[in-house]
Amino acid sequence: MRRRLLALLCVSASLLTACGVVPGSGEPDRRTVTVWLMKDSASQEFLDRFTEDFEQGHPDLRLDIRIQEWTGIGGKVRAALKAGDADGTGDGADAGSGPDVIEVGNTQVPQYVDDRGLLDLTLESVAKWGGDEWLPGLAEPGQQRFHQYGIPWYAANRVVIYRKDLFERAGITAPPRTRAAWLAATERLNADGRQGIYLAGQDWYTLAGFVWDEGGDLATESGGRWKGALDTPAALRGMDFYRRLQALGAGPVAADEEHPPQAGVFAGGKVAQIVAVPGLAKAVVQQNPALEGQLGFFPVPGKSADAPGAVFTGGSDLVVPRTTDDKKGAVAVVAALTGAKWATELARTMNYVPNKAKLAKAVAGGEGVAAMAAGAAHGRATPSTPEWAAVEADNPIKDYMTKVLTGGDPATEARRATRRITQALTVSF
Repeated sequence: MRRRLLALLCVSASLLTACGVVPGSGEPDRRTVTVWLMKDSASQEFLDRFTEDFEQGHPDLRLDIRIQEWTGIGGKVRAALKAGDADGTGDGADAGSGPDVIEVGNTQVPQYVDDRGLLDLTLESVAKWGGDEWLPGLAEPGQQRFHQYGIPWYAANRVVIYRKDLFERAGITAPPRTRAAWLAATERLNADGRQGIYLAGQDWYTLAGFVWDEGGDLATESGGRWKGALDTPAALRGMDFYRRLQALGAGPVAADEEHPPQAGVFAGGKVAQIVAVPGLAKAVVQQNPALEGQLGFFPVPGKSADAPGAVFTGGSDLVVPRTTDDKKGAVAVVAALTGAKWATELARTMNYVPNKAKLAKAVAGGEGVAAMAAGAAHGRATPSTPEWAAVEADNPIKDYMTKVLTGGDPATEARRATRRITQALTVSF
């Protein structure tokens, strides 16, 4: 698809309750806006600067930023969204007992919308924040029935990490820009006991990009009902390209990229390319310091040289609980964090992709992040339905990929996987 944040509460016990004023100071009362951000999403230095700037520009507000762990966050967010309506009446009597702004994974937003726990921010996003310019992989999962609940903050996605020295040795002078050129280059690299590429058989996020490039999808929606779509001609073409690329290496056909972790395989020195987020390069070099300075990055190639290939976009959106007792303050925080100034600063600080393609120049100086930003402009997310979590829980896409890669008939296996996806998506009907 990773994160840290500072909490500024009342700075002394001598302050009045509710982060009010020091007696006799004449300073205006400040309302506290509680913000939940995920561990390692932002550096301490970034948080310090943002908090200081925000509070100077909003003398009536004070930030209480609390860091959350990703493990178990789904249940914690759900509990927080209900905290303002403990009696279930919907009258708002319990509002204010939970956070006012929450960072959530972009693909998690549909689940929280389905719980009716989020504030509709359509008016703000369309009229004030340039919502039509957001990266689609962040914006689309934050939207339900043309209403925007999740506001894009930052993105990350896969690129091709490659060995510059092996490319040079094979006479490849520039990274490939088309799928056809990528296959040809990988075949040239697949020599002298090396793998031209290490691609696990069940790396379904990478497969999804090839399917989208062909005009297909993992699932489609019609009349409010979702169904699987792996059996379409377009999706089958995406799987066929995956099969051809995967065959140019020795990746395990019955495992995903974490079994074994592909960083360790790449560090072994016998692999020319992997598909991963740029940050994985650091883990590779840590395991094999001899590769320092030898790793390069390029966007996943597309069908033509006109644009990079589609990729799965991970990242975070910011949401506002429906039961917040300070909508104005919460909206001000979201506007500041996702606006051009601080979205750009966050991208520079943390090597993320900014939430709008036009801001990508802010990270143009970093080879890995620049490659990531180029791909993000054509990124997508998983189907925007809360039931998609049920698909991933017992993922039929992985089984489908393994069966095709071990000689199964693609059309037959695609129909089976499609039926299983449809069943998972319609469990609530």
